[in-house]
Amino acid sequence: MKLLSDHGSCFVCGKSNPKSIGITWQLEPGNHIFASFKFSTFQQGPPGFVHGGASAAVLDEAMGLAVFYSGFKVVTANLSIEYRKPIPLGELVTIQAVMSGKTERRILALGEIILPDGSVAVSTKGIYAEVNHFFDNVADQFLEPKK
Repeated sequence: MKLLSDHGSCFVCGKSNPKSIGITWQLEPGNHIFASFKFSTFQQGPPGFVHGGASAAVLDEAMGLAVFYSGFKVVTANLSIEYRKPIPLGELVTIQAVMSGKTERRILALGEIILPDGSVAVSTKGIYAEVNHFFDNVADQFLEPKK
């Protein structure tokens, strides 16, 4: 398991962004992305629970990283999100994602947020499009795992 570098001003994991959600990602064998995280009141939707947009952003980032570390530079083309259970603020959840396939024009990924009792709160399917030119000016230090 390798700790991933933050992405500067990224909304989900950027350490230089004071409004970032603040997740630290880990890269596991098979290019699986993983994090343990507690959402705070900054991500609140209904009182005491995580906003659906915050969980969507986190899962999109996780799936994008899983695809990136599988060798593809992508942007999101489509997210399909199933909200199964509310996510309480302040509880340690598990976030995980993996690239699940590739077609001629698209790359597919799956992601989940898992509650402490092991049940799935949110599941996601993502479709990503390769766009290598978007990453031409991205600093390598934000894309390499920490050793």
